[in-house]
Amino acid sequence: MTEDAAAGTRFKVYCSQCREKVELAAAEFRLALGRTKERTFYSFTCPACGAAVRKPAGEKIVEALTGAGVSTIRLLQVVEG
Repeated sequence: MTEDAAAGTRFKVYCSQCREKVELAAAEFRLALGRTKERTFYSFTCPACGAAVRKPAGEKIVEALTGAGVSTIRLLQVVEG
């Protein structure tokens, strides 16, 4: 996928607050990669209601979002001691 194609990628998602189905550009998502699949998620702000939405991201979602150039952060485990 070229950079131009990735920049134009859009995803349809449901808001868990207002239940609206919205279409967002890749740039409107954030992806957090945790140490386990249970701690990996994507987030966005719903344009319909303004809610901050956070949803789990499985392998296929991670692949689609990273392929589209979504901003990604890697979560680190805090070590106490």
